[in-house]
Amino acid sequence: MSPSRAAPTLAAIAVLLTAYRMWVIQHLGIDLYVDEAYYWGWSKALDWGYFSKPPVIAALIAASGALFGDGLLAIKLPSLLCYPIAALVIFRLASLMFDERVGFWAGLAFLTMPLVGALGLFVSTDAPLLLFWSLAMLALWSGLYEDGGWRQWLLLGVWVGLGLLTKYTMAAFLPSALLVMLASGTGRRALAGPRPWVALLIALLVFAPNLWWNWSHDFPTFRHTADITQLDDNPGDRSNLGEFLGGQWLSMGPLLFLGMLWAIVRTVLGVRDPVWRMLLGMSLPLLALVSAQALRGGANGNWAAPSFVAGVVLTAGWLGDTRRWRTLTATVLINLLLVSAVYHWPDIARGVGVEISRNKDPYKRARGWHELAQAVAPALHEHPQAILVARDRDLLAHLIYFLGPREYASWNPEGRVIDHYQLTTSLAGARGRDLLFVSREPLDESVLARFDSASDLGERVVRVHRDFERRVHLYLLAGFRGYAAAPLTAPG
Repeated sequence: MSPSRAAPTLAAIAVLLTAYRMWVIQHLGIDLYVDEAYYWGWSKALDWGYFSKPPVIAALIAASGALFGDGLLAIKLPSLLCYPIAALVIFRLASLMFDERVGFWAGLAFLTMPLVGALGLFVSTDAPLLLFWSLAMLALWSGLYEDGGWRQWLLLGVWVGLGLLTKYTMAAFLPSALLVMLASGTGRRALAGPRPWVALLIALLVFAPNLWWNWSHDFPTFRHTADITQLDDNPGDRSNLGEFLGGQWLSMGPLLFLGMLWAIVRTVLGVRDPVWRMLLGMSLPLLALVSAQALRGGANGNWAAPSFVAGVVLTAGWLGDTRRWRTLTATVLINLLLVSAVYHWPDIARGVGVEISRNKDPYKRARGWHELAQAVAPALHEHPQAILVARDRDLLAHLIYFLGPREYASWNPEGRVIDHYQLTTSLAGARGRDLLFVSREPLDESVLARFDSASDLGERVVRVHRDFERRVHLYLLAGFRGYAAAPLTAPG
């Protein structure tokens, strides 16, 4: 491939893959995943922070909604677009480090990774995070080894700041970048001047509104992040290092991940080269840190996802340097086959006579919500003044999205704050009001005794598969007396 054709070819492939993924979403017939409905709710009340995440994902959905409405594809559009844009940024980075041919394969390898293929169907904070991480890497490399001017350092500060407003994992970029700069004379000279420090100041200024929001709300996002990453006294209770590493192998792709590990081993010998130093410094520390977290207290498979940005450039660069273009082609083809198999698993299963069931449907968590909401809708229409109430965010998120109730709240007699609805809704001013309570389980006296009267409106059942259904119980509870009107447990 000639250098002049690499960028337009990659862009064309990115457009085709994105269109294909949009078709797959429609073809699968899935609803919003719970986090997507949750984030959509945030987009209707824009703020500088939310219970579990900073605000960028909500802002992106709000922008997409303003242009295209609140349909399924409009909500998913930010993630659908972030990945191909990131692939083009990675192309540019790898082209500067190596050449356009390596850039093409690095961008294509990123775009076809199973992680990107799977997350590309759903709204996720990882989509803008990987984009801002890629942009920050490009700005850092350009600031150190290309033009070295102020523009790249100012952009670096903006990208890191926006990354922090997306997901706190972006904070790992800062020590990685510092390590990269300390390891080279060029980097040390840059640190002796003002530009990196101005970039850091800009990043903190961009991030400052979220810090202020957390401070004014008693740091809920920080507390949530600390809770999910806490280390246990007994690491055996939550340790999942083997599962985590297996997840990285599948997320990056079987051959691509092995290629990255082999490239790391081989390029450590050439660590004096600024290219390898940069790529190792922007991939290994985060991967090692999250692996340690997995060993000590458990880690989710996507926590080290930003390390794949440098990882695909490292792998494509090393394979390109050693003229292993067929291996690169094989890594991409294998990943494409894996992702396509997951996309079309329901079709494949039906084609070979396998019944889709609870354990054979990777999309089951995004099915049945629309039908469940439609089953609840008549009760809400009959009692439009009632406050829609549920205990858990899954039900609330989907019912709010599909039904648009006038008022809603989380049932929270203990006063705990473990999700956005418990942070932002309250029944403190609802004494005497009627509640339409949607519950996965029948209500007991610990709830019913807090009302003047209760009417059981029956169950609503939606069968998704033979062995998988969505079932809720509906109650019209009249005359709320307040949480203090009854004990928290049923009388014995």
